[in-house]
Formats: sequence, C-alpha cells, structure tokens
Amino acid sequence: MEPVEIIKGRFDAGVLFLCDHASAQLPEQYGCLGLDPAQFTRHIAYDIGAQDVTRALAAHFNAPAVMTRFSRLLIDPNRGADDPTLVMRLSDGAIIPANASADAAEIAQRRQLYWQPYRDQVRMMLDAMSAQGPIPAIVSLHSFTPIWKGVARPWEVGILWDRDPRLAMPLLEALQAAGLSVGDNEPYDGALEGDTLYEHGTQRGLAHVLIEVRQDLIAHSHTAHAWAERLAHVLAPLLARQEMHEIVFFGSRCHR
Repeated sequence: MEPVEIIKGRFDAGVLFLCDHASAQLPEQYGCLGLDPAQFTRHIAYDIGAQDVTRALAAHFNAPAVMTRFSRLLIDPNRGADDPTLVMRLSDGAIIPANASADAAEIAQRRQLYWQPYRDQVRMMLDAMSAQGPIPAIVSLHSFTPIWKGVARPWEVGILWDRDPRLAMPLLEALQAAGLSVGDNEPYDGALEGDTLYEHGTQRGLAHVLIEVRQDLIAHSHTAHAWAERLAHVLAPLLARQEMHEIVFFGSRCHR
C-alpha cells in the first residue's frame, strides 16, 4: 500500500493543503490491529470528512495537496518522531492489541515505512512550490468529534496555531464575522513541537494554519463540499496577501 496520496495542482498556487488523518485504511499485513473492524468507522481511526474537504479545497484553488493513505492507529503522521503517542496503545477507551505489544523495532519500522514518506512528500512539495514561487502557505485540514467524554463541544470550527499569527488570526476573525462559533486553539492546542506544521511551517518560516471542522458538519460528501466552499470564500482574500508568501521566523509563542 502506498502511504501517501498526492493531489496534483499548480506549483504557483500559493498554498499547499495537507490532510494528516485522511484514511482509515491499514496495510494488509496488519489486519485490523486486533480491533473489531467497526472501530475503523470511528474518529479514532481517521478524521471523518477531512479528506473530502481537502479534495474540494485543492480543486477550488487548483492547488496541490498531500494526504495520508493509512490510519493514524497504525502510526500518527501528525506526531513528532519521538512522541509517546506516535503509536497509540489506547484511544478513546479502545485498546489496540497490536499496538500494545509493539516494541521499539516495530515502531521504528512503521515510522520508516509510513510516517517518514509522508513527511518527505510534504517537504519535497514545499521545496518544489517554493522554487516555482510564490512561497506557499500551508493549510492543514482536520476534524473533531462533537462530544468528548460526555461533554458537547460548542465550536463549529477550530483554528489551531502556535507562533505564527499571519494566517490563523485573520482566518479566525473572518469565520467569526461569518457568524460561526470558532475556537481559538480549541478543541486542541496548536502548540505541539514536532507535529507536521511545526516541522514544515514553524521551522521553515512559512505561513500556516490547522483548521478543525466538527465532524457532524462534514460527515457526508455534500456537507463537506459546502464547508470547503465556505472555507475557500474566506481563505481566498487572505492567501492573496503578500505576507502569506514570505519567510518569517517567529520566536517564543506569542498568544498564550
């Protein structure tokens, strides 16, 4: 199984779309990791709806996108190489038997075969786009559950960011102005050293943002496409700004 899918687009589009948790698939040799197959329809296996939103946004902007083809239960491509949650042994109450017994050699093999190719493809795409110009911004698409541990999450969409406010803050404000309930680093914190955007955005000085859409709002193809159009409407004028295509290094975290 190829670990990465590339959506072709214009190298001068000015934006690269990413989807870290696009798929619930597993390589044949891993079976279902000892889980009931029904678990792979849940959020623990992938970000429901995020792939459809990513495809629609890439098509709208005629921009490239890089997406994973494997479940995050195999290995999480959005975690740093040494993150203890890189291979999850327990996720939202579900024990993953094949992960619980995975030793360091097994984790290293998964990292080499699946995690690293995704990171490499993102890097190579950014290199190619930067050489073509303009310097690309990065937009990563994720989704979150409407309820977590019995508590309803009030946000329709969350904007996650760490040090670089160039894209995150105006996007957050534009979505709020459109009447949406928007979380600022909710339902997760965007400061995660070693994650995809830390490596490819923060470390390279590229404008970037992670967008989390609530899963019940994008669980079907037509609703995912409607959300992609909504996001495209607010992203387009922001991506047209010159500062989104400059290399800028920010110091310590500036908003928390």
